[in-house]
Amino acid sequence: MAKGYWVVHIEVSDPETYKLYQAFVRPFLAANEGRFVIRGGQQQVVEGSALPRTVVVEFPSYAHAVRVYESADYQRGMQERLAASVADFVIVEGFDG
Repeated sequence: MAKGYWVVHIEVSDPETYKLYQAFVRPFLAANEGRFVIRGGQQQVVEGSALPRTVVVEFPSYAHAVRVYESADYQRGMQERLAASVADFVIVEGFDG
């Protein structure tokens, strides 16, 4: 079964509020089988444009990644992220071939 991924390009405008989101999301993802594959770090945009920070979270399946995002707990917890940043957030099915 192909894995699922959250692929997020983000720009943080309020670091203090964003820290509240980080404090929520780390244990939340661990409890929901999410694993950080990329969490910030150096990046170079070589074509097009992108926000300055990239985060990729891996889940056991695409359906699981969607369920976790749509869960009431995540929808409540993500409010700090929405208040503190702008983002492009995509849920993607991995290649299983």
